[in-house]
Amino acid sequence: MDKFDSNRRKLLALGGAALGFALLPTQAFASLSTSRPRVLTLSNLNTGESLKTEFFNGKKYDKDELVRLNHFFRDYRANKIKNIDPHLFDQLFRLQAMLDTRKPVQLISGYRSLATNNSMRSHSRGVAKHSYHTLGQAMDFHIEGIALNNVRKAALAMRAGGVGYYPSSNFVHIDTGPVRHW
Repeated sequence: MDKFDSNRRKLLALGGAALGFALLPTQAFASLSTSRPRVLTLSNLNTGESLKTEFFNGKKYDKDELVRLNHFFRDYRANKIKNIDPHLFDQLFRLQAMLDTRKPVQLISGYRSLATNNSMRSHSRGVAKHSYHTLGQAMDFHIEGIALNNVRKAALAMRAGGVGYYPSSNFVHIDTGPVRHW
């Protein structure tokens, strides 16, 4: 009987561990597999700039490439640069992997200064007063050749932050804030 109880305890412990891992958000699994380089190819629709960058070499973030990405995501209206949350780039990389595409990400909006955000708010009801764009934690984009609804579905499946869907303006919003959607 002791042997049966011991095996039963082991089985229950393994089942509990498996259940615990299954309940972890997808982001937790992604952070466990960091051994491969992360590359992004981007186009900025407002400035006409393009960028291909390996921002993570498989072990750590490349500071020089993050500087390039910060410039690329700058508020082009005010010509202001802010450090962008590297987890935003991680989300974008994961999103492209989920969609099985290497097509360029078409950036519509990255960082916005408070002045730019307030100006945009005066012209549109869809711009949040306390936008994650002003913190360097959000982006609006679409991916060349991928249906916008598929981008949205993949972003929602990641459960890694906020996801906004704007089909009439042809973009999806992602951010590194709390998990939510609209």
